[in-house]
Amino acid sequence: MLGDRLKRLRLEKKLTQEELGKKINVTKVSISGYENGNRTPDTETLQKLADFFNVTTDYLLGRTDDPNPPESDNEELGTLARINQLIKEYGIEQMGFFDIEKWKHLSEDEIREIIQHFEWVAHKAAQKNKSPGKDTE
Repeated sequence: MLGDRLKRLRLEKKLTQEELGKKINVTKVSISGYENGNRTPDTETLQKLADFFNVTTDYLLGRTDDPNPPESDNEELGTLARINQLIKEYGIEQMGFFDIEKWKHLSEDEIREIIQHFEWVAHKAAQKNKSPGKDTE
């Protein structure tokens, strides 16, 4: 089960075994062994694989068919994690204005408003990165 799922996820990302190995700091031989069922990743490597592919370890191990990590029990923290994900997606994490720990006290409405604003800001930043020197709306 692990091998099939790992191989499918790797191929979906159009990665070779060697490329995946480099991304999680294991050898091509290890990745091949995991995919062929000849080796089992240790707990740390399994978690690295799950994090890299944004799936749960339970999904990789065949304990569930749902690849998506469960939503956070604390909806506000899950929402803040989404904002943090957007920061990374748009490549603006170096701005340094976002520290999730400092935002935990906000209400759900305040967080929703921040998300809407942030999505607009991130969209504008992405547009600016695509069209240097142009101010688009």
